[in-house]
Amino acid sequence: MRYIFFLLTLSITLVATTKSDLATIYKNKEYKKACLYASRSLESFKKDEDYLSLMGFACLKSGYIDRLATPIANLKSTPQARANAAYFSVVLMQKKLLLHSLVDHFPLSSLQLPTTKTLLSKIFDLYVAQQNFTKESYLFHDKKDANTLYKLYIKNENEIKKMVLEKIINNNIVEKYIYW
Repeated sequence: MRYIFFLLTLSITLVATTKSDLATIYKNKEYKKACLYASRSLESFKKDEDYLSLMGFACLKSGYIDRLATPIANLKSTPQARANAAYFSVVLMQKKLLLHSLVDHFPLSSLQLPTTKTLLSKIFDLYVAQQNFTKESYLFHDKKDANTLYKLYIKNENEIKKMVLEKIINNNIVEKYIYW
């Protein structure tokens, strides 16, 4: 009986530690580390919407957009959880549509989608507005900051076409994401 009580106590302590550790990592703005940490412990937290939301935002901020699928599928019990799932869905859909358009020259000009404050959404909106879907490389100027450019292009790597997004300020790449 003591053994079972010990295991139960240890289990509860580890779960609490895992969740608080994730929150600490996220608060320290170590988004990549938080996303990977949350992904490793996901099985224990599939029904914990705070954990899933934190994981979703960490993965979003670190560029691991494909890892948003689990939070999207499981955030459903509260209005805030559903709002987060919808937000993550928009970004994931924009990524998939942008890649489809770049690789397959599929026009997106007829689409009207919601947007987010992410770099991906900003580039998606600029791309859809320009209505030329036949190139594999695009350079967009920021409307609010003359020193900021966004570059979007396809990179072939081991016969896999990858989409690259870059934010460039004063000729220096400050953000770069690669998706496939």
